[in-house]
Amino acid sequence: MTAIDIDRYTALRRLLDERWTCRQFRPEPVPRATLEQLLTAAQRTPSWCNTQPWRVEVTDSTGTERFRTALREHLAAPDGGPDFPFPPGYSGVYQERRRECGGQLYASVGIERGDRAAAFRQTMRNFDFFDAPHVAIVSTPADLGVYAAVDCGLYLNSFLLAAQSLGLGAAPQAALATYAPFVRRHFGIPDDHRVVAGISFGYPDAEHPVNGFRTTRADLADTVHFHSA
Repeated sequence: MTAIDIDRYTALRRLLDERWTCRQFRPEPVPRATLEQLLTAAQRTPSWCNTQPWRVEVTDSTGTERFRTALREHLAAPDGGPDFPFPPGYSGVYQERRRECGGQLYASVGIERGDRAAAFRQTMRNFDFFDAPHVAIVSTPADLGVYAAVDCGLYLNSFLLAAQSLGLGAAPQAALATYAPFVRRHFGIPDDHRVVAGISFGYPDAEHPVNGFRTTRADLADTVHFHSA
């Protein structure tokens, strides 16, 4: 690599290494200019045939509170489900990784093993957006198929890295797609769109213990298979 290539790789690795899921936010909103920087960067995401199949709803100030309040009320008598089926279960190494992450999360906030009530309360924090001042909902046209959802996954990653570069915290949340029909109605998303995921974001509360742990990553040998012949 040339010197400039190394610098660019180092910058990317730093963002990837430092990015984490924020689960407690400070209340102050992100300035509109910073929001536009974030969204402009995310818009550079590559997509199949450059279709750019993501539709993004972004809340701020009273818009976030209105969504938070409406979602809380909806949880009392929920309808529908996610547009994309959640996994029926986890096994093997995938369950091990999931348990490691869950154990770190619960330990950070003092939830003891087997305390299902406390674990449920922590899960429900998803629907408070972890007190974030902003939420983004990403949807895509159903008729573009599964690869449009894959493109939206790429968009989510670009969004998360851009947020990290701007000093923001973010939490990608499949939980916010759990009640897809409600989300569509609330935001006026077309009926022919499918809700992929949400992202709660803002300035992280660095002092909160829930933000103090970091997950691990598998070794290359566990995920990559080289074929030389």
